[in-house]
Amino acid sequence: MVLKLPIYIIIFAICFSCKDEKPKQPETKNRIFEGYHLLLDEIVKSKEGVFRGINLNSNPQIIKQVETVAPTETGAGHLYFEYKIDSLTNYSIDYTLNRDSLEEINLQINSKDLELASYLFCDLKDYYANKLPNPTEDQGSVVYNCFEGQRKPFVVTLTDNSSPTTGKINMVIYKDK
Repeated sequence: MVLKLPIYIIIFAICFSCKDEKPKQPETKNRIFEGYHLLLDEIVKSKEGVFRGINLNSNPQIIKQVETVAPTETGAGHLYFEYKIDSLTNYSIDYTLNRDSLEEINLQINSKDLELASYLFCDLKDYYANKLPNPTEDQGSVVYNCFEGQRKPFVVTLTDNSSPTTGKINMVIYKDK
């Protein structure tokens, strides 16, 4: 004997057996530097401090807490970190210490995407111009001086050392003596 079910019961069963999966919405991460290139959120990380939430005179433990990877190189007075963004772009940060006190930060961004390098250079210039107004140009570098209130004076030097094939941005933050 063949069991015959009305067609509407079969359709009803099929409809309820299908999973009602909604497409996942891409996670939107809160931007730190709205209006700037997305990579500034990764490279500069924080509006606090002079760079990545770190101030000069910080101790090495604060630097290690802020950085997301172990240092590539360590030595007396030196912490060096490397980050790869993608197959075309990477950056490195070299922290120079004197008696467990941060003296200098050296950032180098390398990219085979010249347009991206140019964009990042302009955004870094704009970001530090808004944070430390009245930059000057000195031998191809943009120089920002900080002489604010209680903070000890420091200098941010930003240079575009790109070649026709590779984008290379250097930024050095150091104590003004």
